[in-house]
Amino acid sequence: MRLGDKIFNIVGFAATLVGLIVLVVLFADLITRGVPRLSWDFFTHFPSRHAERAGILSAWVGTCLVMFVTACAAIPFGVAAGIYLEEYAPKNWLTKVIEMNVTNLAAVPSIVYGLLALGLFVYTLDLGRSVLTAGLTLGLLVMPVIIVATREAIRTIPTGIREAAYALGSTKWEVTRQHVVPYSMGGIITGVIIGLARAVGETAPVVTIGALTFIAFLPYPPLGTEAPYVSFQWLLDPFTVLPIQIFNWVSRPGEDFAANAAAAALVLMVLTLGMNAIALYFRYRIRKRLQW
Repeated sequence: MRLGDKIFNIVGFAATLVGLIVLVVLFADLITRGVPRLSWDFFTHFPSRHAERAGILSAWVGTCLVMFVTACAAIPFGVAAGIYLEEYAPKNWLTKVIEMNVTNLAAVPSIVYGLLALGLFVYTLDLGRSVLTAGLTLGLLVMPVIIVATREAIRTIPTGIREAAYALGSTKWEVTRQHVVPYSMGGIITGVIIGLARAVGETAPVVTIGALTFIAFLPYPPLGTEAPYVSFQWLLDPFTVLPIQIFNWVSRPGEDFAANAAAAALVLMVLTLGMNAIALYFRYRIRKRLQW
């Protein structure tokens, strides 16, 4: 091995080690501070001015509702757009411009999406600072990620699969529906969950559109005991999410609020790691069943 290669290996290993050590130290600090605060009351109580009574009930409920709207908005449109661009779109300059912009949108800072949503959803469409606005904003944020992941997953399907299906008389839609999409589902699901895992930790766009830092109530229940039994009022209710709650507690003086912030950060981290673990599991199971 040449001297330059040895030096590069040492520098690369040192850089990797520094990153890992910092990550381990931060995670250990979170566990030390946050674990003593994790209890049933912490999950079932609203925020409070008294740190020992404060909980994350409104934050985790708001996070679940916002992520539900985000998934409903981003997944169908993102996957459909990826399939269209890869399988149906004509190969011309317009398609190349669209593809280039979609790829660039995946790297745009999240605050830009927040400003866009503030002008479009809050002021133009008058949706207010609501769960619906937050879900649509984060849906816009993760949609380019899902489109890119869908296209990359479709590209991994061998051309021979399509040619064999066409040779048997299948139409383009049948080839896409019966072969291309099922075989690429592992990569699509991975992209979807990684995109949602990014959205669940975003703070800048939800701050921009007006997420509240103190909410002592829950959104209107979507299901009721009287006709029509289903209500969509919760979509227009105010909201807060876990990153906002963490930000609020971190900005307050006192060691007790810092412990609350560490506990909420642990919950958020477990949620994110869990979503990534689910993505890895589905990708492994789907790829294991594929035999070309």
